[in-house]
Amino acid sequence: MLTRRQFVASAALLAVSGWAGHSLISPAAAQTADQGASAFIQKLGNDAIATFSDKSLSRDQAIQRFRTLLYAGFDVPYIGRWVLGRYWNSANEAQRAEYQKLFEQLIVNTYAERFVEYSGETFKITGVSPAGEADSMVTTQIVRPNGPPVNVSWRVRKGGADYKIIDVVVENVSMGVTQRQEFASVIEQNGGRVDGLIQALRQKVGRTG
Repeated sequence: MLTRRQFVASAALLAVSGWAGHSLISPAAAQTADQGASAFIQKLGNDAIATFSDKSLSRDQAIQRFRTLLYAGFDVPYIGRWVLGRYWNSANEAQRAEYQKLFEQLIVNTYAERFVEYSGETFKITGVSPAGEADSMVTTQIVRPNGPPVNVSWRVRKGGADYKIIDVVVENVSMGVTQRQEFASVIEQNGGRVDGLIQALRQKVGRTG
């Protein structure tokens, strides 16, 4: 079952990563990056709402649209590596490849159903500020038809001409940090073996290997 924070995050888009830093770029460049990040979040949010308010889509079509939006908006490979933390370095290539596939499927399974069941959530951008060398934090408010608004911040990283989300912070709680702690706990319970997490993910997404 999704937690309240996971549900609210999925109503806008989805999950993960994050740390603080000191900006080494000029104020003018930072302002331009912040404006670009804000426009990126606005467009991505509008596209998500337009897609999932279209009830003519079949479930499979909606899930495929979700996958497309996921990769358009989120740096999924980076997020997967960051969430695995120090255990990424101890994993071999085969483990890394399977883990990344399972991590993507976990995200799709966890959040796609909420997108398919879109029920009128909207959002508005309330601010944007620099966060490290190449990141911007775009703050938004998620407005729900049957509940109080919720504050959600998106950490956006600029790479060349592209922007990607690397973290979702719901009511001051990083979804990436939360996922990282959960994965580390599973690995530690399995003697520090990444295979223990991979097996748990297989079971969670319904794959046998």
